Amino acid sequence: MESPFLTFSIMKTSMITKLSGLTGIAIAMGLSSVQAHGPTEQMAKTANRFLDSLSQKQREQATFPMKSDERANWHYFPKEREGVSLKEMGADQRQLAQALLSSALSHEGYVKALTIMSLEQILYDLEGGNDSRDPELYYVTIFGDPKPDGTWGWRVEGHHLSVNFTIVEGDHIATTPSFYGANPARVLSGPQKGLRTLKAEEDLARKLVKSLSANQRDAAIFSKEPPHEILTGADRKAHGLKPLGLAREELTQRQQKVLDKLIREYVYRYRTEIAKQAMKEIKRSESIHFAWAGGLEAREPHYYRIQGSAFLMEYANTQNSANHIHAVWRDLQNDFGRDLLKRHYEEHHSD
Repeated sequence: MESPFLTFSIMKTSMITKLSGLTGIAIAMGLSSVQAHGPTEQMAKTANRFLDSLSQKQREQATFPMKSDERANWHYFPKEREGVSLKEMGADQRQLAQALLSSALSHEGYVKALTIMSLEQILYDLEGGNDSRDPELYYVTIFGDPKPDGTWGWRVEGHHLSVNFTIVEGDHIATTPSFYGANPARVLSGPQKGLRTLKAEEDLARKLVKSLSANQRDAAIFSKEPPHEILTGADRKAHGLKPLGLAREELTQRQQKVLDKLIREYVYRYRTEIAKQAMKEIKRSESIHFAWAGGLEAREPHYYRIQGSAFLMEYANTQNSANHIHAVWRDLQNDFGRDLLKRHYEEHHSD
């Protein structure tokens, strides 16, 4: 079941180089033009190129009205989505789908996304040919009309990957919910042995919790038993969880730097212009807390969350002998651009 979209062999010492070479067209259409066009203009142009490549039937599958309820119907389980899948696309259409994805992501975020897709092939092999494990079962969906100065949205979604974008008036971008997962978190055998797709998301958090003093750990670790899953799941609206753990101001400067680097690992999956603005909002967030549950050593089930007044980053690695990561970034006010769209409709569609 070799996918023409992901016909690469990822080696732990040269993963980015190999991926970059094999996705050169997508990167040339996406990341290389960052300086020439802003993110929203580039997304719109690339989305239109993608739509223009589709047949009428495919276009009907791929497009929904901006106000469709489907826009908030996101998930990260291996199940069929609305939209047009990579499996249904020709080679040229897949390249344009890749270009659309790369128009929003940083190089590192783009590599992680493709690697997450590639893990489906490993699961297919490990499970003896389970057809639900397919690196082509990732769906592209467009909401509204992708005009450079318009209000519209899009997503790419499948097992363990859900990236959602809302563009308002061609100027403002919302990027959450943002879900990246990995199963296996560490590949244990075969040609990709040792590959860790979300290495930093795990290691930085463990570095932080293990650096805590005894008193700090008493505050940060809220349970010896971690939740089985991220607590917000695939909720359409992420309600803020009770702030638990250690407040950022209770960390030493060195510990704060580790926490900040961990936050950046989630945010800088996106291209620099988008990530910088998101970081400004996060830094304005009040009462940022870091909380941990579970074991402190690798391969021990564990969970953590970073929560501020306006955002939540939640991570769980408890399944498959703690070798299966779910990690999500939510905006507690503006998932799916809710706040942005509310203001937009009040100003322009009050009638």
